[in-house]
Amino acid sequence: MNDISIYIIIAGIVAGSAEILGGAFVAWQRELSKRIQENLIALGAGFLLALVMIDLLPESIENIGTSAPLWMLFGFSVIHFVEHTVVKHLHFGEETHSHVMVSKIASTSAFWGLFIHAFFDGLAISAGMYYNLSLGILIFIAILLHKFPEGLTIASIMLASNQSRRTAVKATAGIAGGTMIGTLMIFFLQNVDPKITGFAFAFSAGAALYVSASDLIPEINRSDNRILSVTVFVGMVMYYGSGALLKGMIGH
Repeated sequence: MNDISIYIIIAGIVAGSAEILGGAFVAWQRELSKRIQENLIALGAGFLLALVMIDLLPESIENIGTSAPLWMLFGFSVIHFVEHTVVKHLHFGEETHSHVMVSKIASTSAFWGLFIHAFFDGLAISAGMYYNLSLGILIFIAILLHKFPEGLTIASIMLASNQSRRTAVKATAGIAGGTMIGTLMIFFLQNVDPKITGFAFAFSAGAALYVSASDLIPEINRSDNRILSVTVFVGMVMYYGSGALLKGMIGH
């Protein structure tokens, strides 16, 4: 194993660890008040919306052209159909389950959307280091910036869907695993078909859009906490800031 391979593996471990740290920070709090949960959900909603609009949709259009919005609509519709038709829809109102804010189907959808994104994060890190070590290190730093909030996001959504703290940590570890798998793919794949990436990103964009706009935002709107709209914006800025830094480093 050469030095570059070691650097790539270390980068994957560090990026995944930052993700797990973010999830553990939320999951192992002794008690989360509803107000804190609302703020974490608002942060996650902004993060997911920015992910869809800034990265997933533009990348999918670049790779598969005008069919990308159709696949995005398909992803949106699949999650809607499963949540409201295949699985009995539950009303999460104050009068029934005040501690449940998000459906379990939505939390699962958020997990897979973030898993796919994390996979390509890892692939970007390893590809950058493999072909240009200094560039790869810069890409790694930029991606690392949103790994902690990504962990916060998925753990918060899991807890808001009444999943256990252990499940929240497992979900975070799963997404960290996606980052690690993506990092290791450079040793097995010379390249990834852009069309496969495009289809995956478009479908994930639809799923993530549904979770953020149909599940998370309505919960935020029901709250009397006015600061939540600002928190959504903070989540967007967090994602945009790390993305802008990454694009500045790689030159596009």
